[in-house]
Amino acid sequence: MATITKHLLSGSTNGMPVKVVAVASAGTTIHTAVSGTTDMDEIWIWAHNTSTAGCKLTIEWGENADGDSDLTHIEVTIPPEEGLMQVIPGLLLQNGKVVKAFAATTDVIMLTGFVNRIDY
Repeated sequence: MATITKHLLSGSTNGMPVKVVAVASAGTTIHTAVSGTTDMDEIWIWAHNTSTAGCKLTIEWGENADGDSDLTHIEVTIPPEEGLMQVIPGLLLQNGKVVKAFAATTDVIMLTGFVNRIDY
């Protein structure tokens, strides 16, 4: 029987938002998934933009050995001053893969979320 436990994003301090400071790859580290291939992290992330203009956010999902960013980059423009917008809806990751992010403008995108760790 699987056990599910809630965790903070590993890039967060005490549950506070992670400020996206990177403007290019490799981005700001948001979360490192559970190691190994037996367990899974179900990752939920919301973004908010503190600037007065929309800002493109790129989530680097895991890694891709052949360098094809089309497989690993999730891109979305975050509207200004509109509160939280979901950018990762419970996607699964494991084996120590890392979620990073970069934005078109430094220090205006904040990422908040949690992980449901599924232990089989």
